[in-house]
Amino acid sequence: MAERPTRSGGPRGDRGGDRRGATPMRSMAELNQVAAAPVVAAQAVVDLPAPKKDAQGRSYATGKRKNAVARVWIKPGKGQFTVNGREGNIYFARPVLRMLIRQPFLVANRTEQFDVYATVTGGGLSGQAGAVRHGISKALTFFEPGLRPNLKKVGFLTRDSRVVERKKYGRAKARRSFQFSKR
Repeated sequence: MAERPTRSGGPRGDRGGDRRGATPMRSMAELNQVAAAPVVAAQAVVDLPAPKKDAQGRSYATGKRKNAVARVWIKPGKGQFTVNGREGNIYFARPVLRMLIRQPFLVANRTEQFDVYATVTGGGLSGQAGAVRHGISKALTFFEPGLRPNLKKVGFLTRDSRVVERKKYGRAKARRSFQFSKR
């Protein structure tokens, strides 16, 4: 008997974590493989949109994650990174958060080529780092439209819509019940 595919396309409810066509990266090794691959060249048939730059030669984008919103400007430079007026390595002290922010540059093979200035509000540090990554990815596509296929492939242009579920009345948290006492 052949297995029928479910709505998600996989056999018997296998969702596979694939949402909206972008396959998420599961390890740094996968990310390094994508970074090592050549940047997809623009086909002659498809005209790329013109780069979006302001008078100072910067590209701007807004990134979002959880309750955090990041306004990000990038311009060619030496790799300086400023968040809310502080150095990026001081603001995001955890190495995991710094790695998260560097990912778009690794995929695009543009490490240490852009200066980043960001202002972030809302959420915690993890959400803010995700918002900055989203903003950097979008700003890179505005600065160099040819980078869009690689950034889209690894899922950096998709806004991660997962947010914390609200607390319900009669519950300790969103779903957790209060401790039951028989006596």
